[in-house]
Amino acid sequence: MFENMPVLNKWTELFAAFGTWQYIIAAAAAFLFFLLTRGFFTGIIFRFLLGFAKKTRTDLDNNLLAAFQNPVKSLFIVVGVYFALLILPLKAEVYLVLSPIYRTLVIFFVAQGFYLVADKNNYLELHEKYGVDLTLLNFFSKIVRVLIVVLALLMVIQTWGYNVGGFLAGLGLGGLAIALAAQDTAANVFGGIMIILDKPFSVGDWIETPEVEGTVEEISFRSTKIRTFAQALVTVPNSVLAGKAVTNWSRMGKRRVVFHLSIKFATPPEKLKQCMEKIRSMLQKHPEVDQETLYVNFDRFGDSSLDILVYFFTKTTVRGEYLAVKEDVNIKIMEILAGEGVEFAYPSRAVYLENTGPSS
Repeated sequence: MFENMPVLNKWTELFAAFGTWQYIIAAAAAFLFFLLTRGFFTGIIFRFLLGFAKKTRTDLDNNLLAAFQNPVKSLFIVVGVYFALLILPLKAEVYLVLSPIYRTLVIFFVAQGFYLVADKNNYLELHEKYGVDLTLLNFFSKIVRVLIVVLALLMVIQTWGYNVGGFLAGLGLGGLAIALAAQDTAANVFGGIMIILDKPFSVGDWIETPEVEGTVEEISFRSTKIRTFAQALVTVPNSVLAGKAVTNWSRMGKRRVVFHLSIKFATPPEKLKQCMEKIRSMLQKHPEVDQETLYVNFDRFGDSSLDILVYFFTKTTVRGEYLAVKEDVNIKIMEILAGEGVEFAYPSRAVYLENTGPSS
């Protein structure tokens, strides 16, 4: 029964001549040894490694060591308890159960360490220093964490003597059935991957699609959450966003303003020219107006007005600031027209009645 347990045989032979209390004292001593080793390793060696890591230019090594600190502490306790139990003269059936339990706990705490290492918060430096997208970090963090959990579960299943190959084959058949029943979900997941890799927008961007306009609050595997300007939260499937034209207003370099000024037909050409020159000069001197593209021209004869085209861009793309610049320009245009005595035209229609003489 004990041929495959050399450690157990060794302790059994060593303590064969002693009573139960000697076994208990030896087990307690073994556990105390691992407990002291745990304190030495985590309190001195681990602290030394953390101190050395803090001297480097990056915080990644600090975060990785800190993530493993608590799992390593727990692992020392598990190993100490296991060796203490091996010393005790327990029944063979107990040792047969003890071994897979011990391996399961070791797998759990090692996997916990890697799971904590995969936390996206450990890699924020990549975003701050190297511009890696936060959504991309979150996405890969979730994928790695899922893989760690799956691998740990497979190792635990194998530890307890189950056939992992048959289990995986069963998962494959079940996964095929689930995939056929969840094609839309799969399309959304692949759509999310395309959005994250292509990065047409990021969290916090102001976007517009044919269906919705607002600020992106969250990009997940299945959907993207957009907060509209009416403060409603709209959840859009990623497959829909991946197949639609998306306008990202947050990535504008400047913002366009275009409109027509409708002037009365009775306005003399000289007055019209003066108004256009003054409006053009005002825009050229305005500190918030981009000077690269700017037009103020007599564009067309309207149905009831002379139409002046005003076309320019604001330097700011922020909605509130853009509206403030546009308001300031509109007020200055009104002052220019009032100063020149030029009036706005209103939609009107003249009706002429022809007098054909008295009817007979």
